[in-house]
Amino acid sequence: MNMRQLEAFRATIRSGSITGAAQVMHVSQPSVSRLIADLEHSVGFPLFVRSGRGLVPTAEARRFYAGVEDMFQGIDHLQELARAIRISQGGTLSIGAIQSVSTIELPMAVARFQRDHPDIRFVIQTRNTPGLVEAVMLRQFDLGIVGREPAYDGVEVLFQIAVPYACLMPEDHPLAGEYGPVDLEELAERETFVTFGGTYPDSMMSIDPCLAERLRARSRLSVVNMQLAAALVREAGVLAITDPFTSEQAVRMGGVVFRPLRQQLTYFVSIIAAGREHLTTPAQAFAEAFARQLEDRAARVRALVGGSTSGP
Repeated sequence: MNMRQLEAFRATIRSGSITGAAQVMHVSQPSVSRLIADLEHSVGFPLFVRSGRGLVPTAEARRFYAGVEDMFQGIDHLQELARAIRISQGGTLSIGAIQSVSTIELPMAVARFQRDHPDIRFVIQTRNTPGLVEAVMLRQFDLGIVGREPAYDGVEVLFQIAVPYACLMPEDHPLAGEYGPVDLEELAERETFVTFGGTYPDSMMSIDPCLAERLRARSRLSVVNMQLAAALVREAGVLAITDPFTSEQAVRMGGVVFRPLRQQLTYFVSIIAAGREHLTTPAQAFAEAFARQLEDRAARVRALVGGSTSGP
């Protein structure tokens, strides 16, 4: 017994003839006859008897038809349910992101995604990585775009990539007109750098602790995020070690340039979720699209500033 046989049986009951069933199913009359014969063999009793030019269902067939009709009504209900779920996928996609990707990369990805999914509503907030990890774990966001290297407790990493840091400097700095990487070991002897909370994120940047201490010793400015550091580079004439996303934002605003670093300092960006099983189809599709965009962006960054590798 299979679905096609049951469809032929149902169509024959409803139309009262093999000819009518064949028209409904868009198949030949012999095909319907064969399906009915196979179903009779499967159930073990006759389903129709001839009466004049038509077919009359047997008593057993009428009882059997009640169950078949219930089954098809259930299928119709499932089809309606699937349609409702498909329509509801428009819904809302909530994303929490670090500031470095929230000004250029994320808006670009959202704009591209909405061209193909105009029914999606986005809600986007910016926080630091610890706050985002906690919010995603509590399912306050569907997706989190975070920095720093895992592990992140309580969430699943959907994608991770690593790109090299750069040295951001005023556009009138003596080094601004040169090409190639700059050496932090040399700059630490004479330049002033912006730090973050009085320090450098050593584990994130893979920076040598002795070099980090020398940079801290010459710092007179400490900020809470890279966007503010970039602004101070422009206004105060200092240097900063910034991720490539922040560097691009700063260059677009004008007054600064960036140079690659000889030291291989790594900046991580990860896409996280409470778990893949909690994501809607649009959320998964956006995560995949944003991951591809980050991979393309990282390739351009590496070509420009060199170094670094991507993660899974």
